[in-house]
Amino acid sequence: MTANQPTRLFLVDDHHIVLDGLKSMFDQDSGFTIIGTASNAEDAIKAIESNKPDILLTDYSLPGANGLDLCVQVKTKYPSVKRVILSMHDEGVLVKQILKEGVDGYLLKSIQQLELKNALLQIVKGMPYVSPEITRLILSDLSNDQPAELLSEREREILNLIAKENSNKQIAEKLFISERTVETHRKNIFRKTNTTSIVGLIKYAFANNLIH
Repeated sequence: MTANQPTRLFLVDDHHIVLDGLKSMFDQDSGFTIIGTASNAEDAIKAIESNKPDILLTDYSLPGANGLDLCVQVKTKYPSVKRVILSMHDEGVLVKQILKEGVDGYLLKSIQQLELKNALLQIVKGMPYVSPEITRLILSDLSNDQPAELLSEREREILNLIAKENSNKQIAEKLFISERTVETHRKNIFRKTNTTSIVGLIKYAFANNLIH
């Protein structure tokens, strides 16, 4: 990309209303051009292969592989593409995991339009950007002598219900949340505990006093 060319964006979000909103916003700014959109990581990878953007802007929560998985794949296959996660998640453990993978930006969906555009322009120039709220969260954790909890309170609730052999549907009904939200938490629990099976998860949970 030269100085006079617009920043080429590829957008990934499984909520069409979010994609439409972002596309409308960027279409009104000559400094950006949308070269493609996708609702999942698999479709995004295929599309990026034939038309590489300057920036991949993706949600974290996606069906199948999540936004971080997508960013890792893109980093391996297309290292010149900047990878930015736009998410509503502000949990300390998750954010740190994402930042450890070397993404170029982590932005919260509460971000203002102008700040979002300025952040992307900074990122495309090679300067990583993290939402101020995330920076404060990380600094707060650093100043806290107590180690951060591995799992959030909600994840612990779900882990206990998993241990009692509740299905995703049953957990969703008991906690008054959607099955999709349960599935997202479930994936995060396996990732954080570095386990791949229910048996391994339960063993880990008992060994670390995560369930009662």
